[in-house]
Amino acid sequence: MSRAVALVGATASGKSRLAHALARDSAGEVEVVSVDAMAVYRGMDLATAKATLAERREVAYHLLDVLDPDEECTVALFQRWARTAAADIASRGHATLYVGGTGLYHRAVLDDLAIPGVYPEVRKRLELEAESDLGALYEELARVDPVAAARLEPSNARRVVRALEVVRGSGRPFSSFGQGLATYGPVRVTQVGLRVELAEIDRRIEARFAAWLGAGLVEEVARLAGSPRGLSRTARQAVGYRELLAHVERGEPLEACVERALVASRRLARRQLAWFDRDPRVEWFDDPAHARARVEAVLVRAAAVRD
Repeated sequence: MSRAVALVGATASGKSRLAHALARDSAGEVEVVSVDAMAVYRGMDLATAKATLAERREVAYHLLDVLDPDEECTVALFQRWARTAAADIASRGHATLYVGGTGLYHRAVLDDLAIPGVYPEVRKRLELEAESDLGALYEELARVDPVAAARLEPSNARRVVRALEVVRGSGRPFSSFGQGLATYGPVRVTQVGLRVELAEIDRRIEARFAAWLGAGLVEEVARLAGSPRGLSRTARQAVGYRELLAHVERGEPLEACVERALVASRRLARRQLAWFDRDPRVEWFDDPAHARARVEAVLVRAAAVRD
């Protein structure tokens, strides 16, 4: 049995702090794989709530600081990195603790989803076509992949373009890559959820953001924006960075940008909870101590089966 557990939950739920304490107290037996779409970027340290350098001296972390901010991160790329990290950890006889709030990345890694490739040139052409006649693109999708077309709203340009990008680029129906995210398979990795009341999440978000500002978040965003190579489209979407870039690059009032960042963070927390709530395999705990006990029980049992 695989020695792996995923610790999931909303931003500011305390899952990262719990994961660090558990791994630190394991005497090196547990290593952490970050499942966060933005913690992969070097220099994006504060508003990603990334493990500090001091914490990384205490615990082995994986998939932090693996891309420059001007590079794009994709689900397929992240999935390959996570597979390599897990194999590396297993080769040392250690346990893997996945932790992070990027739900799609969790599904890709834990369920080993078949990820369609990315075809940028094809996508560019399709985006131009969609601007002039999205209906024609949907009709094309309905002819070449009726299963995928039936799953999409004809007016959803982004999803129609993505489905046709895969069809034209790979020569395979988009629907052939799996049943989609609405279908949940058997448990491959135990998922432990840390649930916190939304009012408390909101309070923590506000306190945490204030601490980041005090630690130099605006200056961090300014350094990123001033880099000769700039920020990729993916990196620019990071909550907290996206809003402060408006202040740094366009001179919008800092107070208004901070308020937008807080609103975006609260919305993110609710989206994350909704995502993980839909997965019937997540085991939820209100008490961090009980969540920790469940993680440790699974890893100990897996170790006993292995031995």
